[in-house]
Amino acid sequence: MALVGLREAFAQHVRDGQTLALQGFTHLIPFAAGHEIIRQGRRDLHLVRMTPDIVYDQMIGAGCARALTFSWGGNPGVGSLHRLRDAVEHGWPQPLAITEHSHAGMAAAYTAGASRLPFGLLRGYVGTDLPHVNDGIRGVTCPYTGEVLATVPALRPDVTMLHAQKADARGNVLLRGIVGAQKEASLAADALLVTVEEIVDELDAPMNALVLPHWVVTAVACVPGGAWPSYAQGCYPRDNAFYQAWDDVSRDRGSFTSWLGRHVHGTADHGSFLRSLKAPPVAAEAER
Repeated sequence: MALVGLREAFAQHVRDGQTLALQGFTHLIPFAAGHEIIRQGRRDLHLVRMTPDIVYDQMIGAGCARALTFSWGGNPGVGSLHRLRDAVEHGWPQPLAITEHSHAGMAAAYTAGASRLPFGLLRGYVGTDLPHVNDGIRGVTCPYTGEVLATVPALRPDVTMLHAQKADARGNVLLRGIVGAQKEASLAADALLVTVEEIVDELDAPMNALVLPHWVVTAVACVPGGAWPSYAQGCYPRDNAFYQAWDDVSRDRGSFTSWLGRHVHGTADHGSFLRSLKAPPVAAEAER
């Protein structure tokens, strides 16, 4: 495990054509990671995420992605992801292949990948149309009961990226608050890159917190505010105004391209990005 800068970590471990999972659930969404991928001009990516939201809308609109595997996609509490829709419906900036699952299906697929099993198993998809549009959803007959159960192919990202509250000098990572599929997506990947709010001497993990041990972590970068505009429990709140404003910014290709050029391509790092948008001071420290 290495403590490195965000730019260095991504230059070393993220390449064109890979399968990437930027995972977070409601909070700790790795926006700084997504923006660095855009800045470094990565292309032909297969993006995987349970509940893709604004960060994937930005990456898709920037031309990073060729495919998306997901369960539910939208701007939470606001509406559609316009850049995602434009790519699927009109092929702009390039065509996007989509593979849709239920949340339970994605969780089973990540768990299978983490367990090094070829597929995940669940009771699900009964009475839905998803098996008709996703030929990866199949079934097996239980050898004990004769029941037919749904199966989904394992998800094994080349790289999973997370944001977390803390890491220690050895690279152990602490996540507090709502945890979705972060653990499973981390253990399923060949490499795990984590941005954190701070590096500490001791994690002092509270009861029921999630700690990812250093031997599963490839690299850690200290990026304060790295989840903004989503929230990081105990650090800063969700910026609801940004999510609402994104609907207008992303609806038009021209306004989106202008926003991307000014705030992502036009900034050197995440600290500069936050300052360019006058993010709340709690999340607007320069990268350390």
